[in-house]
Amino acid sequence: AGAAAAIGADAVARAARALPERQPLMRATGGIHAAAWCDRDGAVLEVFEDVGRHNALDKLIGRLARRRIDLHAGFVFLSSRASYELVRKAARVGIPMIATISAPTSLAIDVAREAGVRLLGFCRNDGFVEYVSPDALPITEPVHAQPHALTA
Repeated sequence: AGAAAAIGADAVARAARALPERQPLMRATGGIHAAAWCDRDGAVLEVFEDVGRHNALDKLIGRLARRRIDLHAGFVFLSSRASYELVRKAARVGIPMIATISAPTSLAIDVAREAGVRLLGFCRNDGFVEYVSPDALPITEPVHAQPHALTA
């Protein structure tokens, strides 16, 4: 959890700015999802596109496994919402952090919390919403996530 917790808002914003430039199929069609692997500084190192967001993540996980990438050296950035299936799949292979441009489902939040995966949503150039923090204590009451904004 420590490595994922150390990834800051600047890194997330850098990945959010860089991902569209690495999505040629999305630019051509307007209807393709991407799964990217980013380093701790937010540099986009790998991108896979597919009409299905699950397929894009499967391709990325396969590449990470084949190259024996240290999963604590970065994070996954998704161009979609975070479903529980995507979070569970990432957690099963040991990915400690997932950032998405959209919202997670409530079940995705539960899965991330149980697995100790840091989960960020609405990741943009100017901030994100942290839904699950690896350092957070288990909660029993619903909480309203607070947006994290970049500081000037």
